[in-house]
This record gives sequence, structure tokens and C-alpha cells, in this order.
Amino acid sequence: MTDNPLFVVEGLHVEVEGKEILKGMYLTVNRGEIHALMGPNGSGKSTLAHTLLGHPRYVVTRGRILFKGEDVINLSTDARARKGMFLAFQYPLEIPGVKVRHFLRQAVKAIKEKEPSVTEFRRLLLERMDLLEMDRSFADRYVNEGFSGGEKKRNEILQMAVLEPEMAVLDETDSGLDIDALRIVANGINALAGPRMGLLLITHYQRILNYIQPHFVHVLLDGRVVRSGGKDLATELEAKGYEGLRKELLEEVP
Repeated sequence: MTDNPLFVVEGLHVEVEGKEILKGMYLTVNRGEIHALMGPNGSGKSTLAHTLLGHPRYVVTRGRILFKGEDVINLSTDARARKGMFLAFQYPLEIPGVKVRHFLRQAVKAIKEKEPSVTEFRRLLLERMDLLEMDRSFADRYVNEGFSGGEKKRNEILQMAVLEPEMAVLDETDSGLDIDALRIVANGINALAGPRMGLLLITHYQRILNYIQPHFVHVLLDGRVVRSGGKDLATELEAKGYEGLRKELLEEVP
């Protein structure tokens, strides 16, 4: 823990096409912490992910997003990225004709605002691919074109490894992965997690948490965090289901 949190979501209200999706969201992530945000479809998980990185379709009506003490709500997506924020997409897009290594080199140039030398970048890329146990031929493939679901998600984690963000938001990285792909992606995330970075892992299921041990688990229902706890909360949620938790919460209301 630190006196100055790395990342704070404070009373966040968000609308999409005039409909309020997030209804007072609170979350604090410190360096070195892994937070899991769980919730059913439609609870606001992906809305939160896209809002944190500044997607223009998601309109903040109230609240703040503080990164290293600065409110970033009025900053563009690229400005947030340059400050050290990162989003791994649930559905990564294909970029035909653009090789992974060229894409990553341009991304590093944009984020670091400095042209990396060919030698320097090659060393960085190969180090990160070895860390993630990726075949080096992967770098010469076109971005996500013909990739399996697992390869697309590993490519997102490779981007995170190369860009070295301080705050990473992973939006349902486990979505659509089989058991082997899930284990490989989770191992990559574990290899990158450390004392410098905060990590928000957004997920629908508990299964990825069998591989990644979160410090905190939060449950999002109807646009609000309704319960927070440790790893045991995810196990409890797996047993009760989201509807079981919803009924329990209603019973607690006097």
C-alpha cells in the first residue's frame, strides 16, 4: 500500500446513448496490486473498461478517474496511454497487412514519444516474447489476422509486455479461451505483474482466478460495486451465482 494510490475511480457515472450504465462506481488500485472485477453480462464491466481509456461513445456524467493523482477524464485515449495506462480488448481487431513487430514498434514510438533504434527494439521484443514463451515467428504475422482466440489474447499480453504500462486493464481476457490457452495467457500475465504495475482484471468467470491470484475481488451488479473481498469472494460467487448474490443483497436491505 502507498499513501498516494496509483489509480482511483471515484463516484463514476457513465451513459451510453443516453442510458446510464455505471451508477456510482468506486475502485482504488495501488501499485503491485491485482484486482479482479467480476459481474454478469450487462453489469457494466466493459463499459468501465472502455470509459477508463477514454472511448468517446461512453459519456462520463459525474465522478473522476484519477491516475497518479491526476483526473484524466478530459484526456484523449492516446494521452492516457502515454501517461502509462493500457487496455487489453475483449475482442481484439485484425489489422491485415501490418506485421506484429511493425505494429509494436510504432506503438512504442507513440507511447514513449521517441523512436526506438532497430537494435534496441528487437532486443526488447525478443526478450518479451521469450518471457511469454512465444515462438519468434509470431512477430512476422499480420496483427490478429488468422489468429486463434488464444493467439489474439497472447498478442494483447505481448503488447502490454512491450509497452510496460503502470496501470493495465484487461477486459475479459479469458473470454473464448480453452483450458490450455487460458493457462498460457494467465502465465504471461503473472510473468508481467509486479510491484510497479497495478492490474485490473475484468472477468465473467472465476476460472482465470485459478491461475492468477488477485489481492482483491469486487462484484459489479447494475453499475455499482456491491461487494468487495479477497480471493474467497470469487469462490463464494461461483457457488451462489450472480442471482444468488443479488437475492442475498436484497434480503440484507432493511
